[in-house]
Amino acid sequence: MNIVTKKIILFLSVLMTSTSAWSSTSVVLKSDDFVGITFWLISMALVAATAFFFLETQRVEGKWKTSLVVSGLVTMVAAVHYFYMREVWIQTGDTPTVYRYIDWLITVPLLMVEFYLILAAITKVPNGVFWRLMVGTLVMLVSGYLGEVGVLGHGIGFFFGMVGWFYIIYEIFYGEAGKISAAEAPESVKKAYNLMRLIVTIGWSVYPIGYFVGYLAGIPAESSMAGLNVVYNLADVVNKIAFGVIIWTAASAESFKTK
Repeated sequence: MNIVTKKIILFLSVLMTSTSAWSSTSVVLKSDDFVGITFWLISMALVAATAFFFLETQRVEGKWKTSLVVSGLVTMVAAVHYFYMREVWIQTGDTPTVYRYIDWLITVPLLMVEFYLILAAITKVPNGVFWRLMVGTLVMLVSGYLGEVGVLGHGIGFFFGMVGWFYIIYEIFYGEAGKISAAEAPESVKKAYNLMRLIVTIGWSVYPIGYFVGYLAGIPAESSMAGLNVVYNLADVVNKIAFGVIIWTAASAESFKTK
């Protein structure tokens, strides 16, 4: 076991043993609390994914290491926030909206960076691709948050959030990023890129749907809260963990192809 692997394992051990400090009271997870169970399952899955991505950086070529490190950062940041979110739910039964948005404000831009990184690993990519993805991401997230907390009207926040999301979709399908993938990416990278943009299109759709149901459809919040939390939690398996696994698959294929 090399020194890097030992450091990764030590770091994850500290992360896991520190979780007890994040609970202000000792609350037992009830066997019929299906929402709480999903919070626990996803938080542990995110920790496992973090360990996997960090350890796999030792196996892939240098140009792919950054992509896997970013994938590990996404799942690590999400895991930390899930530790908090699961406690909020178990102790209060309330939706941890603030923690979700803090998580998204960090992890979603990192996910967008991945489109730039996997293309940059195989060809030169203009910096404009990076910045356009960042702008779309921030418009989407900030508008959604301001709408949820009431700084903007719910409808206005929803509208501008959708504008940001559609801008991202346009860029990765029809913009410069999409054109570079179609023209220059090898088959393994092209396949990964296509799967990643499907996740952004289909997997991310649960969030505006949840926003609409929770704020614009006229359904009482208490009626939709549990279901929406389960959907959001399960969606993160695809939108964060599977997203990283797709990148790992491309990185492994390209690394071993040249050996």
